[in-house]
Amino acid sequence: MTQKLFASYDLKGLHINNRIVMAPMCQYSVTAKDGKPNEWHYVHYLSRAIGGTGLIIMEMTDVDPDGRITDLDLGIWSDEHIPAFAKIIDGVHAHNGKIGIQIAHAGRKAEDAAVPIAPSAIKFPGSAYKMPRALTTEEVQDVVQKFGHAARRAVQAGVDTIELHGAHGYLIHQFQSPLTNKRDDIYGQDLARFGVEVIQAVKKEMPSDMPLIFRISAVEYADGGYDIDHAIELSKAYQAAGVDAFHVSSGGEGPAGERKPGNYPGYQVPFARKIREALSVPVIAVGMLEDPALAESVIGSEDADFVAIARGMLRDPYWATHAAITLRSEPNNIPKQYVRAY
Repeated sequence: MTQKLFASYDLKGLHINNRIVMAPMCQYSVTAKDGKPNEWHYVHYLSRAIGGTGLIIMEMTDVDPDGRITDLDLGIWSDEHIPAFAKIIDGVHAHNGKIGIQIAHAGRKAEDAAVPIAPSAIKFPGSAYKMPRALTTEEVQDVVQKFGHAARRAVQAGVDTIELHGAHGYLIHQFQSPLTNKRDDIYGQDLARFGVEVIQAVKKEMPSDMPLIFRISAVEYADGGYDIDHAIELSKAYQAAGVDAFHVSSGGEGPAGERKPGNYPGYQVPFARKIREALSVPVIAVGMLEDPALAESVIGSEDADFVAIARGMLRDPYWATHAAITLRSEPNNIPKQYVRAY
């Protein structure tokens, strides 16, 4: 029986061999603190391509040095970063994989910035974080342009897709949340506006057939945080601005209040399904989906179009190959050098 998890999919102009996505996960491994990926990142991503992952999304890569969570994070604020990313991308392509990059700015969650920036001067809870400075209207527009420049560099490096990080309490999320956006200018009057302008700036730099993915937190867990209805309205505005698929996660804006995240396998899948149904848009589900039978069920039940594997793929670079064997699918992605092991 052909497994749904291993069916190919055309996301706009991008042909993906299966429905398995490597979720972006920070490695905190840029030891030179210059934002450039190094040998660790090269081996890390290529091994997942060799392991049969359909689409790899490189970890959060920041548009400004002070937009990094820590100084050990990747960056793409300079043309000098392009060659190191191109080396990884070319390597993944050589092993029949597809690869994108997650572009972001940490905003008030930038731990190593001397003075973090944010929509409003509201500190993220915890001793690791500093009081941020609220951006002026003109500065917000400058940040939008930095996202556009980052997208141009990613395209020059050869990516197959770009993902914007609008989840987990980082800068785009901070603008779209009533908990963290208390502005009285145009970016406070319309909570989707910053995200929309970033999408538009990025789309201008992308080939017309390249898909743009947006990662969104579907619900917030802090008391007074937004729920799925707000996320759906945001997603409609983002879709109209040019988003082609949504990567649906949750939380990250602060400590959980009365509402707690599920933290059980598949707990975020219903959020992905709701956005998929409301917008008739492809979605990526994520969150403890590393059991192959569960991942197959998510695709087979049409809850989502892709499953993103995070910690499960940190544990096993060959997760996709092993999932195919578990599901009794015929793995067609085993490198010839390894066939005798199977």
